[in-house]
Amino acid sequence: MKSQDPILVDFYADWCSPCRTMDPIINEVLSSLEGKINLLKVNVDKKPQLSQQFGVRSIPHYILFKKGKILWRNGGILTKRDLEKALKGFI
Repeated sequence: MKSQDPILVDFYADWCSPCRTMDPIINEVLSSLEGKINLLKVNVDKKPQLSQQFGVRSIPHYILFKKGKILWRNGGILTKRDLEKALKGFI
């Protein structure tokens, strides 16, 4: 998370329907940004300490990091347009 490149951390769970709904949207948006933002998926069931550390109380939840700092965070289902608009401001 201390990468020089922005990293979008996707907090999810396998059983979460909204998380599965967001997967193709995230992939499309990151692809359209031509690899300028990397993706790290964190399963909240397998890494509960990370969820707690970053105050993630509901999923899906997204946090954008760069050089160890939080640039942006949001939770819930986002449209492709809204996610792309939010992330473009950080590349």
